Amino acid sequence: MLFICLLQGVKAQVSGRVTTSNGQPLAYVTVSLIKAADSSSVKSMLTTEQGGYSIADVSAGKYRLKLSSIGYQTWFSASFDISGSKDAKYLAVIVMKEDTRQLGEVVVRGSKPLYQQRSDGLVVNVENSILTKGSTALEVLERSPGVAIDHRDNGISLNGKGGATVMINGKLIRMPLAQVMNLLNGTNADNIEKIELLSTPPAGYDAEGSAGIINIVMKKSKKPGTNGSYSLTGGYGMGEKGTAGINLNHNTKNVNLYGSYTFQHDRTYTDLFITGSQYMPFIGGNAEVEFYTKTKRVSNNHNATLGTDIKLDTQTTLSASVSYNNIHSPNYTYSNAGYNILPDSLLRYIGNINGNNRLNNITNSLSIERVLKGGEKIGLEADYIHYNSNAPTQVNTSFVNKHGEQVYASNSVSAQQQRGFANTTINVVVFKADYTNQLSPLLKLETGIKGTHTGSSSSSGIESFNNGAWERNMQTAANIYMKEDIGAAYISLNWQLAKGTSLNTGARYEYSYTNMDNPQTGGNIVNRKLGKLFPTILFTTKLAGRSELQLSYTKRIARPSYDDLASYFAYSDPTAVYTGNPFLKPTITNNIKLGYNYGDYSFSLLYSRDDNAIARYQLSESPAHDILFISPQNLPYQNYLTFQVNAPFKVSNWWEMTYSFVGGLRQFKEDYTLNPLTKSYFGYSFNFNQLFKLSSSFSAEVSGQYNSMFYNGTTRIDGFGVINAGIKKQLKSNAGSLQLAVADVFSASQIQVRYGTLTREAFDIKSHVIVNTETRHFPVIKLTYTKSFGGTGLVNRNKQDNGSKEERERLRNN
Repeated sequence: MLFICLLQGVKAQVSGRVTTSNGQPLAYVTVSLIKAADSSSVKSMLTTEQGGYSIADVSAGKYRLKLSSIGYQTWFSASFDISGSKDAKYLAVIVMKEDTRQLGEVVVRGSKPLYQQRSDGLVVNVENSILTKGSTALEVLERSPGVAIDHRDNGISLNGKGGATVMINGKLIRMPLAQVMNLLNGTNADNIEKIELLSTPPAGYDAEGSAGIINIVMKKSKKPGTNGSYSLTGGYGMGEKGTAGINLNHNTKNVNLYGSYTFQHDRTYTDLFITGSQYMPFIGGNAEVEFYTKTKRVSNNHNATLGTDIKLDTQTTLSASVSYNNIHSPNYTYSNAGYNILPDSLLRYIGNINGNNRLNNITNSLSIERVLKGGEKIGLEADYIHYNSNAPTQVNTSFVNKHGEQVYASNSVSAQQQRGFANTTINVVVFKADYTNQLSPLLKLETGIKGTHTGSSSSSGIESFNNGAWERNMQTAANIYMKEDIGAAYISLNWQLAKGTSLNTGARYEYSYTNMDNPQTGGNIVNRKLGKLFPTILFTTKLAGRSELQLSYTKRIARPSYDDLASYFAYSDPTAVYTGNPFLKPTITNNIKLGYNYGDYSFSLLYSRDDNAIARYQLSESPAHDILFISPQNLPYQNYLTFQVNAPFKVSNWWEMTYSFVGGLRQFKEDYTLNPLTKSYFGYSFNFNQLFKLSSSFSAEVSGQYNSMFYNGTTRIDGFGVINAGIKKQLKSNAGSLQLAVADVFSASQIQVRYGTLTREAFDIKSHVIVNTETRHFPVIKLTYTKSFGGTGLVNRNKQDNGSKEERERLRNN
């Protein structure tokens, strides 16, 4: 770093930093160096995301600075002299005032491109999509480039890899992955501003997430006065859908109050059909199986948020918020299976499962931020998260032979009456402190510490009703208490090496301690300590014209989740249960990325190496070799070479399109099956978006995505894709808007999963699973009405906004 500093040029320069009146960095302000004599322009540039600017190669003379930005008053400096090539003028911190002039009925609207490439990943500006209205956060995420959602096994992958960490407003969602998907499926996408798909995040982010970070940024209005919006959605697929939401904001000079509430109702349907063969120990031989199951689910979700930002003085801001999420999801599953026990026995299984899932999650956050002298800033934040889920089930089965006689009725996994229970409580306390200092116009320091304590307890199992009493099979029962502590410290230096060239170097050290006990037996299940250093390097340089080159290296980790480790049990069918794996190791990932941008076009090549990659929902045999365990397993290694392209095109003033491709070579090694192997293959995903401006009040959108065949461990998932469409009508006299959206227009959403295609699986299973989501039977059609009210002032840009640098893209859609 010292060597880099010594290489800096000694030519004259003018530099400084620009902030808002509340001390927030102001990005993309036009900074013009003008001659003091006649105000003619000499050089111009835009401020960085941190509000900094540095105009180099300034000749001797008398100058002034002119700063301008939409929504702010134009600012002029006093005249100053540059005397020689080594002279430097630092204008410290310039505070720009908002332009409070009334514009009458004039409403200024602008738009950002749907996809924006950054050095750390891709930003999806979902609020600009017609299809966002009436959708859930999970549906919007599924339409994002490189993201694949596994609805059957509750998985989220990024760029073909599992292990992505999900954040909301930069905060980790610390709950089981299945419940993360439930939470996203119950979150109204109308409240989302953008989704950040960060494949190489900097040191300031948690190192958690071997595939990267998915950060969902929610909208937060800064309009003056009282304002807000409300929306109503009605729809139908295989069942009725409905969403009602309201957002309220009240902003004064020193106080910002905000709140939102959303209720969502969704009646949905899924079915699957399985054909295959396996050796079934408890019925005594090889069997050919045909299995059909259908699930009907009703979800009622409540989401509420209340918060405030209070400006204590010109340098200090206090923020507090509380978010509550409640999900009630009764469900019914019907199963009908035929087992042909070779050579000539035939068994028929019929199962009826009634579940009643309830989830409660509350997050409390308190933070204070103070801007010190000379561009210094310090922030403190504390969070408390409480999560509880309760998922009881009642199972009634019939297992008969070809004569209609009940068989294996006393077996614990095939008794006529069974009941399951799964109760989990998680409490998380987080504290962090961050410090930022603009050491010079060319060097910015960021550092901080973070501590997280998690306490989790669960009780789960399956009981069978035999001989007039409920009996618990100890193979399918567990009571677990887990404690995890993670301490982290990071430092990051952002260097402006030259005009258009920057280097961000950083390191994050994390130490974790995980302990898991069985409170019934007093035995210890997991006791693990791990300390790791995670370096990051992000280099960016502007080439000729509109070109930009990026190079980065990051190291990340994916720790096993609570459900991954816990020996819980959930009913699947008479021969199988879902469970955890207490012997799982964390995944360590190294990423090297080369990126090239030309205007709005972006290209990147990413190489990643995962050691001990975690593959979920793999097949293994129980210790007694009589039940199939579906559990996560470690892969010794996983290599990915991924090429990504994002290409927008403007065909005409009324037609814009964007195409995105993510794909490349993938290789993994597994050693947990009966015949270990190494597999290499090519996988990819393709997304497109077409936007049509039909008139001043009508617009339409068509989007689609396709995911090629890929592997989750030894499980093969065939390629699948969907096409969505929507149309929007902007009503006159600021009366709101109507959006009609159709999900999966051609009812193509079918997922096919294959077991036993690569190697010999547990119990010699070979099966083909066909999963039909709701839209496979009929597209989901939704009509949404949205209305904004209150002030029409300009929206302040978010301090982390990385929008386009063109003037028209600095404004958010009203």
